[in-house]
Amino acid sequence: QVQLVESGGGLVQPGGSLRLSCAASGFGLDHYAIGWFRQAPGKEREGVSCISSFDGAAYYADSVKGRFTISRDNAKTTVYLQMNSLKPEDTAVYYCAARGRRGWGISLLRSIYEYDYWGQGTQVTVSS
Repeated sequence: QVQLVESGGGLVQPGGSLRLSCAASGFGLDHYAIGWFRQAPGKEREGVSCISSFDGAAYYADSVKGRFTISRDNAKTTVYLQMNSLKPEDTAVYYCAARGRRGWGISLLRSIYEYDYWGQGTQVTVSS
């Protein structure tokens, strides 16, 4: 059973930064495409960014492009989401997800159904 654990959320002032981490329990993530999604109260879960399992290619939502960066560590055991220049509208619960099937494309940014495993989420609050 794949278990994902997110960490790194918290309260930050507008303009600040946070780095979220997504780790798998008991195994590495090197064969999985990984996505970061977020869900604000009263809103649907939306794709933030995703990274491929083989060449590090990534997609970003327009709302975070230029501010957020997704990456994997060298051992591919953890996936990160570096979030800079945070805005109040970035406030949400952030989830990481792993895709246990082959395939890569823009649909992995747009659809929660492209993923097979989900973490429990970490709260990010951007407020002064």
